[in-house]
Amino acid sequence: MDLRLSPVSVQTPQRAAPSLRALATPASETPAAGFSNALKGALNSVSAAQNQAQSLQREVQMENPSVSLEETMVAIQKAQIGFQATLHVRNRMVQAYNDIMNMQI
Repeated sequence: MDLRLSPVSVQTPQRAAPSLRALATPASETPAAGFSNALKGALNSVSAAQNQAQSLQREVQMENPSVSLEETMVAIQKAQIGFQATLHVRNRMVQAYNDIMNMQI
């Protein structure tokens, strides 16, 4: 299973956009570092774990003697735990976004 997310564009009021951009990307920060790249790396890691579990599952179903059932079950559980953690992070991020949008200014 390949986990791909499309970029989401959020429209913010024009008066708030420049100050938010200035806070989000300080001049000293390099483009390679940051929250979005860390999140993308984590999603790629979860996707790779799911792909590995799927391929091991397929090999067990094809009765490949070099792949054990135990190894496959562990890989499936790792992929499931990674997906659940990703789901919890996403839910927390959505809740934080909603909390910020509902703040009184």
